[in-house]
Amino acid sequence: MNTDTISSFSPQDALVAVMIAESAADENIRTSELVTIERIVNHLPIFAAYEFDRVRAVSATVFDLFEEEDGLDALFGLVTEALPEKLYETAYALACDVAAADGRLRETELRMLAEIRYVLNIDRLHGAAIERGARARHMVL
Repeated sequence: MNTDTISSFSPQDALVAVMIAESAADENIRTSELVTIERIVNHLPIFAAYEFDRVRAVSATVFDLFEEEDGLDALFGLVTEALPEKLYETAYALACDVAAADGRLRETELRMLAEIRYVLNIDRLHGAAIERGARARHMVL
């Protein structure tokens, strides 16, 4: 395991982990996705007191877990343990923003979103509204 990895998450770490997992779902992290994650961490109030340097350690943890057989389950365990239920929709919204950042949704990204929606028990109607909002925010001409 990478020495930069962490074994427990803060709520903000969990949000970052969800965004990194969504970005890495297709095994190709795009610049637009990284810029979106950086913008979110630098501007949303939930991250006001968050040390940006932790993004690297959270990323290393996500990547290490993705190398393990049951790593996705372990990742979701860390996320649900750290994240208060009131932030589940926030986590899903951030994942949707990262997925939509490059203007294309690939099958692997859609599967990861479905997995996140399931693990976080996002209501179907709420999920559709969150997805539609992300699509509207990332629309191009």
